[in-house]
Amino acid sequence: MFRRLIRHPRTQSALAWLLSSYLALCYRTTRWSLIGHAEIARHAGEGRPVIITFWHERLPMMPMLWTVTHRLFPQAEHWRPHVLVSQHRDGRFIGEVVSRFDLRMVHGSTSRGGAGGLRVLLRVLREGSPVAITPDGPRGPRRKAAEGVAQLASLSDAPVLPTAAAARRHRLLPSWDRMMLPLPFTRAVLVCGPAIPVARGEEAAALTTIEAALDDACDTADLWAAGRLPPHLAAMPL
Repeated sequence: MFRRLIRHPRTQSALAWLLSSYLALCYRTTRWSLIGHAEIARHAGEGRPVIITFWHERLPMMPMLWTVTHRLFPQAEHWRPHVLVSQHRDGRFIGEVVSRFDLRMVHGSTSRGGAGGLRVLLRVLREGSPVAITPDGPRGPRRKAAEGVAQLASLSDAPVLPTAAAARRHRLLPSWDRMMLPLPFTRAVLVCGPAIPVARGEEAAALTTIEAALDDACDTADLWAAGRLPPHLAAMPL
């Protein structure tokens, strides 16, 4: 009975509204910093298409990246990421949560049954807009990228931008990805690593590079949150 109630569409919508309201509170009450300003400027500042990637575990904080981008680059107001959302129930729930933050949903997958979603994302990139993908979502395995992200990059000639985020005050959820849920009234950081081009025929090798870059972005964010960021990685207060 309880499981059926939780899975009911109205219950799911109510839970999505509560979670998105909570995240909006966190975003407003957090002091944000940015590492990798030049990387995001290279694409958002000039309106270039790019594939924004981040591990599923950092998803609750990543919508703030679009807010920061539009604040720093007013000319990129039209630069609205299209987010690939799985048709699985978990993916639809996440889509309802993040849609509040002015993101456009594309239903599909980077692995099983994802041809339709990839076609839509190709069209979006060719029209000059960015797309956002969690390569290990929605159900894992954790930090293992599906091949679709490299295929999309090679077909579109759009580079992959590895990103991450971390909050000093947070909770790690007991989920498959150990999702980081931020707490209000804290400090947090957004990280943008160097963009990764993917040439035709080099998708398999690029996938390994993408996974390593996403891990590096998470490590950088976690070092900042722990107060142990190396001096050469300066964070810009926002």
